[in-house]
Amino acid sequence: MSQANAQQHQHHRHHRHHRHHRRRVWPWAAGILTIVALILAAAGVMGFQLYKQAKQVQEHENNAIAMLSKLSSGDAETLANAGDTLPQIAHETQQAQDIAHGGLWNAAAKMPFVGTDISTVQGMTTAINGIVQDSVPQFVHVLKTLSGAQIANGDDGVNLQPIIDAAEPLKQANASFQEQVRDFDALPTPSIGMIRSAYDKGEAHLNDLADRVNALSNTFQVLPALLGNGQQRTYAVMAMTPSEMRSSGGLIGSVGELTTSNGTVHIGDFRSNGDYLPFGIGDHSADMKRVFTDEGPLHMSFDIRDLAVFPNTADSAVAMQSVWNRTPWGRNTPLDGVIMVDPVFLQQLIAINGNVTLPDGTVLTGDNTAEFLMNTVYQKYPESETDALFGVVASQAMKSMFSHMDMGKLYKTGEMLGAMAKGRHFTMYAFDEHIEQGIQSAGFTGQTPNSETDPSVGIYLTEQNPSKMGWYIKREAKIQRVNCSDGDLYHVEFMIHNTMTEDEAKNLPMYITGNNSNNTGKAMEKILFYAPQGGSISNLMQLGGKVDAVKETTIDGVNAYETYVQVNPGQMATFTFDVRVSPKASAPLTIDQTPMGWVDDGITYLDPKCDTK
Repeated sequence: MSQANAQQHQHHRHHRHHRHHRRRVWPWAAGILTIVALILAAAGVMGFQLYKQAKQVQEHENNAIAMLSKLSSGDAETLANAGDTLPQIAHETQQAQDIAHGGLWNAAAKMPFVGTDISTVQGMTTAINGIVQDSVPQFVHVLKTLSGAQIANGDDGVNLQPIIDAAEPLKQANASFQEQVRDFDALPTPSIGMIRSAYDKGEAHLNDLADRVNALSNTFQVLPALLGNGQQRTYAVMAMTPSEMRSSGGLIGSVGELTTSNGTVHIGDFRSNGDYLPFGIGDHSADMKRVFTDEGPLHMSFDIRDLAVFPNTADSAVAMQSVWNRTPWGRNTPLDGVIMVDPVFLQQLIAINGNVTLPDGTVLTGDNTAEFLMNTVYQKYPESETDALFGVVASQAMKSMFSHMDMGKLYKTGEMLGAMAKGRHFTMYAFDEHIEQGIQSAGFTGQTPNSETDPSVGIYLTEQNPSKMGWYIKREAKIQRVNCSDGDLYHVEFMIHNTMTEDEAKNLPMYITGNNSNNTGKAMEKILFYAPQGGSISNLMQLGGKVDAVKETTIDGVNAYETYVQVNPGQMATFTFDVRVSPKASAPLTIDQTPMGWVDDGITYLDPKCDTK
């Protein structure tokens, strides 16, 4: 599978406010009656019959929704044993589709004003019936097969064969599911407000579920290579903190060693960045030196701490390898790749595998780990201990990742890894080109925008105030489609809000607020903007904050925009710009950005200023 095709599964939809809705399934059926009520006055007896049938469609869909909701909110075991329930759901959705495609509905679909909305409802019944009849059974069959397999291999190993056997069927099930979702998304946008609301809700929940299925499928494509199928592999696990932002994540606090071989996993000790400093800087290009060292204001050294400053994981991997090869522990152990993780990823691991207790008794959970590692630790512990604590948490969390594996844990871990990779909280790179091709196709390698069919804007921040201000820097983005007929033009607002208060700036440790008294509590951000592949950025303007003029530049052969902004405590800076995507684009514009200290990416998709998609 090509990278573009894999990413298309992730992004080929319209993303209307679906990111905060989980575990609910398509509550749109009530909107059908609204269409019919508007037809009654114009359609006489036909309208009365249509209304009766609409109530039947509504009842069938509501019955299906209730059963689907119960399934989708359950665990992997519930889904694996869904065989008895699926025929009942399929009966309900088939009945709804048959009624909605009867003669009365087909006639109403040709009526002026409301015909398009009738057609959309017909399409909704078809898409959901297709999902229930085709895609979901394939997915359930894969989970049923896994539930009967022996997945654990001892306490700390994974039996790879069931995963290998399931990867291709899961990939096929995912492809079918994503195709049905695209069919739903491609339906004409309803013009009647309440129907449009019902459609948007259905689209949001359906796309949310599609994201989860896609994340699981992608992980299954990668796990055999990650876990050393056929040979031993060694990865450097780079623990980064977005509390001091770098383009791909944050300052590298510690680095561990992960060794895998035929499913067995060993996590070596995490060494603090101080252990790596004597062994020099990482390899980097002349353009990277120009942007991040020569131009400042913070002059990067490219030592171990700065190796996430590259927007592309591949560059971080090459830099890490060059340092690794000079260390006593690395020079005789060839590095097969890198894995970059942040506190949000560790928090998700802990949520799945259980709490981590620190030597002083502090308990880290699936709710408090990210805040502890990005902020609390700098308030309550000496500076000299913070990197070591990060290493302790990362080591324990990673060790539990593949221990005592069963189908339920595999399901949760697979879904989580895919979601974390999408937000750059977890990325990886392998030096073996064949293996890396699969990792890229699954979306697990962070890259600047490189797909014309699945367009994204790259926005990468690097903190220029030596501090731990990242926890206080909230980012939000609004994406609005403004031209639907001419190459897809979008308007984007990107906001950086420094939420630190003046009191916090005065009273928090300088290790957090910045060790230069002139910059205490300031967000000082070097920002790189990358246009979509085959597209362009125009009219880039900035409001608020102290900003340098935006300049166009070329970084390692790729055009980008570069700027620098200071945002004082309590203030906000907003960047606005227009984006034209490639004529080949088949998915809406999204944003690839430096990860924050939470799962929510802060992106809002506004309704398009057009009548069609």
